[in-house]
Amino acid sequence: MKRIGLVDIGSNTIRLVLFEYEAKTGLKELQNIKAPARLESFLDSEDVMETEGVDRLLSILKSFKQISEKYGVEDVYPVATSAIRQSINVDEILERVKHELGINIKVITGDEEAYYGYHAVVHTISNMDAVTIDIGGGSTEITYFEDKDLMHSVSLPFGAVTLHNMFFKDRKHNDKKAIAATEKYVREQLNSVKWLPKRKVPIIAIGGSARSIARIHQSSINYPIAGVHGFSMKESDLKDVYKLLKDTDEDDLDDIDGLSKDRSDIILPASIVFKSLYSTVKAQEFKFSRKGLREGLAMSIISKENPDAFNKFKIFSTSLRELANNFHINESAGARRTEIAERVYHELEKFDFISFQKHEKHLMMSAAYIFYLGEFIDRDATSQHTYYLITNSNINGIVHKDRVRLGLLASFKNKTLLQFYAKESGWFGSDEIKTIQVLGSILKFSNALNVSDTGVVAELYMEKADDNFVLNVKYKGDPIAEEYQANRQKKHIEKIIGTDLEVKFTEA
Repeated sequence: MKRIGLVDIGSNTIRLVLFEYEAKTGLKELQNIKAPARLESFLDSEDVMETEGVDRLLSILKSFKQISEKYGVEDVYPVATSAIRQSINVDEILERVKHELGINIKVITGDEEAYYGYHAVVHTISNMDAVTIDIGGGSTEITYFEDKDLMHSVSLPFGAVTLHNMFFKDRKHNDKKAIAATEKYVREQLNSVKWLPKRKVPIIAIGGSARSIARIHQSSINYPIAGVHGFSMKESDLKDVYKLLKDTDEDDLDDIDGLSKDRSDIILPASIVFKSLYSTVKAQEFKFSRKGLREGLAMSIISKENPDAFNKFKIFSTSLRELANNFHINESAGARRTEIAERVYHELEKFDFISFQKHEKHLMMSAAYIFYLGEFIDRDATSQHTYYLITNSNINGIVHKDRVRLGLLASFKNKTLLQFYAKESGWFGSDEIKTIQVLGSILKFSNALNVSDTGVVAELYMEKADDNFVLNVKYKGDPIAEEYQANRQKKHIEKIIGTDLEVKFTEA
């Protein structure tokens, strides 16, 4: 187990994130603290950081140092981006911080900032090709990756704070001339990046402004599950949020659900950038990543000691394993349940009782591994806890609708409860519900065949006997628990095949 701290000294905010890495449970946040700083506003006309800005930086870093020490985190990595990077007196700032606090700040380049954001995205989002954007206070980093390999990156000389200062200072937040001037400037900047136009790939947005846009939209549509990581919007959704921000009086911005108070004056310029980028790229969707610079840097640091810690091509399976370990799913039990589910599925498919797409089978197999993980909390409400834990957990490498499917499958108890859960999101039609019910039934029965967690089932196969079917189960050991539960739960399979099923246990 390793603990590290990252201090992200941005132009708008300074944030401390304490991470813990353990091979079984992956990279986890222990603490995440944000302090508004607006360092960009303390740069004078000659790009000298004023004393008041440096004092604020020192005050925040002193507090963050004390917090890190209380958590037993000795390895803290402070990195500074645009505001410090462009300061003429950067050396004086770094020397003062080192002298007064004993902290060595690393000033990273725009290219490094872009790389760490890309690095976090490709290790936590499943898209193989995409454009990423991270709007900070004083700069905007954009990358393009193909087959998860970084192809291009650029750091543009504007951020949400600089756009506000350039075009909206001493004006209303929705001043028409300011908006028009911002849109013109942003379009020119984006079009100057020759490799960017008409990529026709998804855009993946990183950072606080992006999270605010996502949360505003989620609140406006009463989004039924938690989290913005992997959440996707269409161009029309982006335009709806932009219109809401533009049409809302300045005094009423704080009433918009999902918009934090310390970002309300700079969110419209950020929205203009996102809207303009979507048009420039001719994007397919606008997706959000909660993982960015800090996570990318943390992964890079940890990978030096643990080269196999992160695999950008096995995001979902890794995240699923980490979730299972968090809730103490026995690894061998999960593997046996998955194997049994695959065999039952195959036998039903062999007799043409079922026929599903590979993706649906894959989700079922994944759900088999974490089936009834809510038992960790309360055995009497296993199904309920399983559904809500999975649907509201941050699972990398899977879209939100599939995350809910996964929750419905792993929590399957009966048709009534399935329909109750599914109704909450309103995302699934009757055919989709029927598919989930069939696959969930397979899982419920498969779980019964390993209920004692002793691995007694060695082999199974189905055969036709007159008008009925027999499922032959070869066992090693004592199958008393499995035999009892299998006969209780065989009704789920009988509903699929439309006739009686005899479960016949024979010693292998």
